[in-house]
Amino acid sequence: MLLFLTDSPEHSAPARELDSPMLTSTSLRALRVAAPRFRGTRFASHEAPPYNEPSGYLFGEKPPPPGQKRVKEDWENIWYIGMYGSMLFAAVMLYYKPDTSIQTWALAEAKRRMEERGEKYKYEPSAPPPPLTS
Repeated sequence: MLLFLTDSPEHSAPARELDSPMLTSTSLRALRVAAPRFRGTRFASHEAPPYNEPSGYLFGEKPPPPGQKRVKEDWENIWYIGMYGSMLFAAVMLYYKPDTSIQTWALAEAKRRMEERGEKYKYEPSAPPPPLTS
């Protein structure tokens, strides 16, 4: 059991007991002294990010004058081909992926075992039922 001694006059009561056996009185004292220094301090942040004034245009790009087409940048066609090509490839691969579910395996295994025993696994009606007479 550890005792926590306070140095401030408002906490002049006798030592309080702490339940945590991992903290020593020296580490608690160091933490109490260091805690006010870190309030309001932002670590890993430097200056504010630069602010780009909004221009009112989509992506800050002015539309071309009437009668002219927008000139694409070099990377745009590569991005379109890569993005939509990978989506198409993923769709085809998902469509043709093998069925590896447990139900499919269990059905094939049950059919194989029934065939080995000489049982039929398909329903085949033996004879049509006789017509009903009233």
